[in-house]
This record gives sequence, structure tokens and C-alpha cells, in this order.
Amino acid sequence: MTKNKLRLLLGVFALGTLVSCSKDEPETPVIPNEEELITTLKWQLISVDNQDTLNFLFRDLDGDGGNAPTIETMDLKANTSYSARVQLLNELENPAEDITEEVSAEAEDHQFFYQTSMTGLSVSYADSDLNGNPVGILTNLSTTDTSSGELLITLLHMPNKFANGVAAGDITEAGGESDISISFNLNVKP
Repeated sequence: MTKNKLRLLLGVFALGTLVSCSKDEPETPVIPNEEELITTLKWQLISVDNQDTLNFLFRDLDGDGGNAPTIETMDLKANTSYSARVQLLNELENPAEDITEEVSAEAEDHQFFYQTSMTGLSVSYADSDLNGNPVGILTNLSTTDTSSGELLITLLHMPNKFANGVAAGDITEAGGESDISISFNLNVKP
């Protein structure tokens, strides 16, 4: 056997050994952005004059189906401005995992939307991502007249923040996937 043939056989053997070793190793799937479990949404409003702190709560510890979620709401005052902060938790973890931290860290990939048909109620963004687009963890809320209705809070993952109206809070052309969507019944009272 010549040296060239011996080298060729050794090269083929080495290549076969490498290929066979790599096949024996289990493949681990890579999940680029696995959804977090969100059991709880807290929405805290503090009046600009610091006279009122309102805490709205949605909690569903057993997920879809099973027991009905807990939804706690409070009445808003007419002709009042509030600073608001939303917080998302996974309370099945001990201690509870604050999902809001992940949303904040991945702000370019998330946006909260606040939708209502109530008259005399407006919500505006008070935070933004690195590109200057809204996120919605922090908002400002203002009331004028007394009214009642619903406010739908939706968190979208991977919305098109450059689509028409999205920066102003219009969810119509945002796309993306809903991470959570919660409706609160609101009453604005004198």
C-alpha cells in the first residue's frame, strides 16, 4: 500500500468517525423566543396630584378553562389625570417571575395597546423603545366626563411598529401575536 493510499484511507476513516460521532449526539431544538407564561396583569394608576392610587388586577392561575379568572377594577374620577404602569407576572413561579422585565428588555419587539370606545377617556404612551417607538408599560390616562365602558389592554409580540397608526396606539395594522389581552370594565365618576 502506498503512502497516498494510506493517507486517503486514514482520511476517510477519520471523516467517518467524525460524522458518526455527531449523529450520536442528541439534537437540542432551539426556541428563539419562547413565550412566557403570564398569569397576572396588574395595572396601577396614580393621580397626578398623588391623591388616588388605583389598582386593577387580572389573575388566572389555572390558565384557560378551569376556574374563572379574578378581575378587580376600581372607579376613576372625572376630570383627572393619572400616571399608569402595567406589570405582568407569572405567579406559578416562586417567587413570582416579573415578565415585565423581559418585555422591557425586548421593547423593540413588544407594544401594549389600550383600546376603548368610552368618551372622555384617553390613554397616551409615556415610554419608548430604542427606536423611539412606544412600548406602553408606562402611560398617561386622562378622564373628562363621567362614563362607563370597557378598556382592552393587549400586549403584542413582534408588531409592525412602523405600520399606519401603530405609534399612536391603533392596533388595526399592527400585526404580531397577542401575548395577553384583558378587558376591564371602567366607570368614570364625579
